[in-house]
Amino acid sequence: MRTRSMGRPMDHLSHEILPRILPHVHSWVNLYGRNFLNWYGAEAQLVVTDVELIKEILYNKDGAYPKIDLEGHAKKLLGDGLSSTKGHKWTKLRKLANGVFHGESLKSMIPAMISSSETMLKRWKAYDGKEIEVFQEFRVLTSEVISKTAFGSSYLEGKKIFDMLMKLTLIVSRNAHKIRLPGISGFFKNDDDIESEKLEQGIKTCIVEIIQKRDQETSNNDSRKDFLGELLEASRDNDEEKRISLDDTVDECKTFYFAGHETTTSLLGWTVLLLAIHNDWQEKARDEVFKFCGETNPTPDSITRLKTMDMIVEESLRLYPPVPAIKRKVKRQVRLGEMTLPSNMELYISPLAVHHDPRIWGADVHRFKPDRFEGGIAKATNNTLAAFLPFGFGPRTCVGLNFALIEAKIALAMILQRFKFKLSPNYVHSPVQLFMVRPQHGVQIVLDAL
Repeated sequence: MRTRSMGRPMDHLSHEILPRILPHVHSWVNLYGRNFLNWYGAEAQLVVTDVELIKEILYNKDGAYPKIDLEGHAKKLLGDGLSSTKGHKWTKLRKLANGVFHGESLKSMIPAMISSSETMLKRWKAYDGKEIEVFQEFRVLTSEVISKTAFGSSYLEGKKIFDMLMKLTLIVSRNAHKIRLPGISGFFKNDDDIESEKLEQGIKTCIVEIIQKRDQETSNNDSRKDFLGELLEASRDNDEEKRISLDDTVDECKTFYFAGHETTTSLLGWTVLLLAIHNDWQEKARDEVFKFCGETNPTPDSITRLKTMDMIVEESLRLYPPVPAIKRKVKRQVRLGEMTLPSNMELYISPLAVHHDPRIWGADVHRFKPDRFEGGIAKATNNTLAAFLPFGFGPRTCVGLNFALIEAKIALAMILQRFKFKLSPNYVHSPVQLFMVRPQHGVQIVLDAL
């Protein structure tokens, strides 16, 4: 079903992408109801799209619904980093990341976000009156930002890692829906298995080189307070309970290199597409940017005042959530709603299905309508906060949420200050899932300098 639905572009510019990205979920929800059981190979899998049950699963604090164990190529991509680990190790890593990606620490990252956006927009000057493909531009931008802010390195230093991560992402996507049979997986290696092992080792080697370079630059008493600096400090902690290993450090770097730019690239690409189509909202956003920022770069204060921008970004995340599905498992027999679930059952939650549910969002669910968020997320969801989960929900909400939103708002504000833009006639609407939901052939727009 997925191969058929994503095998060719959409024949019209519609935001109704659930039947394309997750055709089985779309079809079976209509046939069997909001929650249904299917077999994923030898495993029972419960698909949950009922918002109250999703809230119960994702907000659970007693460990009844842990993350699934990553296997195969996905394990090579993300390792045992913050996004996949569990228990005491997750608590330790989450506390460390919280300190880096919140509050005053985030404010200190804004100059790097602005300078990276300026570099990108200087390149764009050459495209005045011409077509430019912006999805790849945003990939370079977000890669540079995460390199500078989290690892104190340049985009060029991180480029090798990003290139290898992208190749590994393609392998993960190719194999994501292949069912691995118990006892057979790993016995025979195909070309993807061999290539992914090489990429995993190559990524580790590059990250270790960056770590060693930082070690040479910085003494123990003068460590930089970016993400890599905090990881290195934790790796030297005298308390064994707080200390992390080299492998932990490498896995954390992989997770943040990947997640730190993929989600924001997806968000920026789809938001610019939506603004290129809906010129009225582009003008509203531009007027707001000039009102609060003038012709100067955004500041922490002006960023928080861009409420129209907030609504546009939230509506973009609703229509095109970066991660279309979240998986959990049942640790022990448990009661969920009216159901009794046995241990080891897999749970499959789809933000995409929830975001496109007309019973939650109304008959205009597939329309780009930012003003539905005018009163905030609580009002837009009728106080059902778990109905909006582009970055997850509950204790394991993405730690980089605020980082991604600030970076996106800065880039969008600076684009709007310098350019008007419209969708190019060469754009082909072909959303696909390659780990994240992304435009298969990029986003082509035509720029008009202000």
